[in-house]
Amino acid sequence: MEKFIIEGGSPLKGVVTPSGNKNAALPLLAACLLTEEPVTLHNLPEIKDVQAMRALLESLGVEIEHLEDHSWRICAKSVIASSLDLAMCSHIRASILLAGPMSARAGWLVLPPPGGDVIGRRRIDTHILALEALGVQAEYNREERVFEFAVIDNLVGQEILLDEASVTATENAIMAAVTASGETVLRNAASEPHVQDLCHFLNTLGAKITNIGSNTLHITGVSKLHGGEFTIGPDYLEVVSYIGAAVVTGGEIRIADAGLEHLDMIRLVLHRLGINWLVDGGDILVYSNQKLTIEPDIRGAIPEISVMPWPAFPSDLMSIAIVVATQAKGSILFHDWMYEGRMYFTDKLSGMGAQIVLCDPHRCIVQGPTPLLGEVVDSPDIRAGLALVLAALAAKGKSVIRNIGQIDRGYESIEEKLRGLGAKIERVSE
Repeated sequence: MEKFIIEGGSPLKGVVTPSGNKNAALPLLAACLLTEEPVTLHNLPEIKDVQAMRALLESLGVEIEHLEDHSWRICAKSVIASSLDLAMCSHIRASILLAGPMSARAGWLVLPPPGGDVIGRRRIDTHILALEALGVQAEYNREERVFEFAVIDNLVGQEILLDEASVTATENAIMAAVTASGETVLRNAASEPHVQDLCHFLNTLGAKITNIGSNTLHITGVSKLHGGEFTIGPDYLEVVSYIGAAVVTGGEIRIADAGLEHLDMIRLVLHRLGINWLVDGGDILVYSNQKLTIEPDIRGAIPEISVMPWPAFPSDLMSIAIVVATQAKGSILFHDWMYEGRMYFTDKLSGMGAQIVLCDPHRCIVQGPTPLLGEVVDSPDIRAGLALVLAALAAKGKSVIRNIGQIDRGYESIEEKLRGLGAKIERVSE
């Protein structure tokens, strides 16, 4: 076990470059199963979840060659239809992303329940309903506690209305539909940047997907996909994490190649906390004299930040926004209706001195600004873990963040990048 030891109070300064988007890397790796020809992916983040997906692909017979830093050549010339390893799947939520491409390519897969962050119930019904519409037979074997996917006849395109705008269900449906016969119209589709990356990637391999970026995708099936090359975009969640780190420490940083096209709504929401930044080409400049005053609603009502499907404010940034709010003047309500476990990390912030009222599993009210004090805490999941790092950077004194393997699942060399900005953070073994 490893932990971070952080001495707070140092304003961040310097330049940082975000890694590739974790949530794009995982479905793109899964999509490599759809072609027999080699595929080269660039800007893959070197994180635990990507390594876990690599292990799953290799267990299916995929050959993966590490070309250079952040670049892999993936060749799924021979794919083995098999039952995935329970231990491997328990470590990564994205194992569910193998259901679509393996159904399309091999016609069979046995999948243990996916693991990942414990932030509340994460149903896979939408995945199954979408795949069944295309011709996949999906069953849950209660005795073996596994999901069984099988294709008896060929997959056939359909008009599908997803019962929720699930990101991974959208990705599974896309991957199953690109080589199905006929046309698929996928309505109520998720449109996050990583979903867009998946669509653009598949099109470079010969797929025919249009309306990318909307919630209605049109997919014309092709007989087969060929090889290709693709560069994954920057992780906008990591970008916002650095913005938050700079703001809570009173720092001034430049975020290079920040992927500005995906930050418009996030910028509007963070502006309500008194945060702004400048744009210089493809970079973001976060300056030190942030207002950090919560903007009330009309007639002085307490404002609310609520998560919604893209392009609205994403659930994965809720933890970061809550930490920033502890350092902003005023009161604000946070509402995450998606996950009933997202807010539970706030008790750790309260232990550091934050004034937070947890209204129910989905809502909390933050009153700031409050000085934070160093504390010993455990990282409960990827996003809350990084949020606690931000709180420790803002706090007076020393903090210890344990269970940082959770953070490593989504952030590449985070302590090295923060140290490069002047943070006093060390990784040590328990």
